[in-house]
Amino acid sequence: MQRLSRIILIFAILFTFLIISLALLSNQFGPYSLLKTGDVLDIFTPLILLPFYWLMLQLSPGQLPRRNEMVAFMVLAAAWAAGQGMHLSANSIGHLLQDSMGADINDLTYFYDETLSHFIWHVGIIGLSVLLVYRQWKNPFSDQVPSLTPVIIGGVLYGSTFFLSIVEGGTGILGVPAAVLVTLFVLIWARDRLTEMPVMTFFFAAYLLATILFVIWTIYWGGLPEPSEVGLI
Repeated sequence: MQRLSRIILIFAILFTFLIISLALLSNQFGPYSLLKTGDVLDIFTPLILLPFYWLMLQLSPGQLPRRNEMVAFMVLAAAWAAGQGMHLSANSIGHLLQDSMGADINDLTYFYDETLSHFIWHVGIIGLSVLLVYRQWKNPFSDQVPSLTPVIIGGVLYGSTFFLSIVEGGTGILGVPAAVLVTLFVLIWARDRLTEMPVMTFFFAAYLLATILFVIWTIYWGGLPEPSEVGLI
């Protein structure tokens, strides 16, 4: 379980870095100036993160998931990669279409960038987290985690990033119910066994924090506007 706790924390750090930092790396990529540095880094996002999802699904070395769990993982991982890749390319192309507002090509690129890709990607993100919670619930460890600190720190990082991704992505219709339902599920059916389930503890901390942030954001802004819409980005 110590190994799994380290994997969870590394995953959360990488998830936060790869999702948040890309928006800050807006300088042109030297060898090919039509790309931004963030675009180039984003190519590696699924290649880095999806193996960590698999390691968390496995729980421990040699403990392979059941066939239906592996099929669900492959479908959701494919959605994750498809949505992320669609967003990456459409967003990169959209930077070059600022002078063609109102044209069909701009509207189509915007649809792929800001609507379709976000929903496909976030279905993958949420779906994989639910699958991981379910598998951990069905396969608790027989002893307690020596320390939940790394897992909870990871949950804070992931929950904050998840909140920002959902709000900025305009997918509150997916993200808010998912965060609330996972939080309630753990509180009702698993709260007394969290020390035996580091993966569930991780997502519980993450989604509890995200739920709190969704509530605060909604009360303050009267809804879930994107940070860019209210001048924060």
